[in-house]
Amino acid sequence: MKPMGSIPAEFRGDGPLIIAGKTAEQWIQVAGDTPLFVYEAGMVTARIARLRAAMPAGIDVHYAIKANPFAPLIAAMAPLVDGLDIASKGEMALALAAKPGSAISFAGPGKRDDEIAAAVEAGVTLNLESEGEAKRALVAAERLGVTPRLAVRVNPEIELRGSGMRMGGRASPFGVDSDRAGALAKQVIAAGADWRGFHIFAGSQALDPQAIIETQAETLALAGRLADEVGVTPPLVNLGGGFGIPYFPGEEPIDVEAIGAALSERMTSLPDSLKGARFAIELGRWLVGEAGVYLTRVIDRKESRGEAFLVVDGGLHHQLAASGNFGTVVKRNYPVAVATAQKDAPVETVSVVGCLCTPLDRLADRVSLPEAHPGDVIAVFMAGAYGLSASPAAFLGHALPAQILAG
Repeated sequence: MKPMGSIPAEFRGDGPLIIAGKTAEQWIQVAGDTPLFVYEAGMVTARIARLRAAMPAGIDVHYAIKANPFAPLIAAMAPLVDGLDIASKGEMALALAAKPGSAISFAGPGKRDDEIAAAVEAGVTLNLESEGEAKRALVAAERLGVTPRLAVRVNPEIELRGSGMRMGGRASPFGVDSDRAGALAKQVIAAGADWRGFHIFAGSQALDPQAIIETQAETLALAGRLADEVGVTPPLVNLGGGFGIPYFPGEEPIDVEAIGAALSERMTSLPDSLKGARFAIELGRWLVGEAGVYLTRVIDRKESRGEAFLVVDGGLHHQLAASGNFGTVVKRNYPVAVATAQKDAPVETVSVVGCLCTPLDRLADRVSLPEAHPGDVIAVFMAGAYGLSASPAAFLGHALPAQILAG
């Protein structure tokens, strides 16, 4: 038997799984079939409220749409956050349906000319990834007769220690190296653009609060040095995010209150060049990841060489991350449950595998679960971020799953 991650506290309990007041089977009736994703809106709302309570005044909250671009979820979150961060023209359309362009920022290397022009025309802030991108943005703005909103994304010398995906401290396609970022900001200002400040993102999926605290301190120091170099207070400094969630055995939730307390203290001693600036924290998975559950029905039960397998109608084409094929080196088990199991049901060691013709399609590897049979429903937790949109949904031509915003 292999361990699995902990089920989020909001979903723990005896007997059948309850999501936003309904059983899994009731949500399946609403959707019409399995597989499906259910996102509990109340959990997301509570996360945003907790973050605001923990952080110092003057810290804006941005939602990074790439974590989960489900339109009803974005619409529900839009009134609760200060900004939406996007990474494509498609995400721009989703964001503009929920927020004005002035509340949207666009990051990511390789922005096409049509994407840049669309962002400039809509009043979206472009987080510039290079000097070449800045030139193209200014050309597009001149052609459109619009003053562009431009920020400089900085590739910092620092990295977020222990992060699952490091974005700083090395040569990178993301952002302008910190020793050139100030000069680019001055060029943007001299060209007559509406300079919106700096975006400094050092890493993601960190579970060590002290590492986040140290990175935020270094980020503020870097922003202060750059502001001194530019000679203008940046309107906004996006401090990035990096807050992780505990997917796997042995991982613990981060202490956002400790992070907020440290940041509050740091904000009391800002350099003069940052006084008057606004600051933002940009989060994706921490806001929505634990609020999602992927429900998939057992269609076959089989044994092979002494091992039991539950074959379900979903799989890695919807939940690539849970299968261990999205950024992890060693396969570890996400938390899963038999959503339809009754209290005190006998348990067994079993693997949950998907319906695809590949041995990679394994959602749980030799875990302890209540005994299940065809017709039962398996719940895969931590499914609210980097689920359907980060998975190869077209692989083998299976139908797309339903998605529901619950509550």
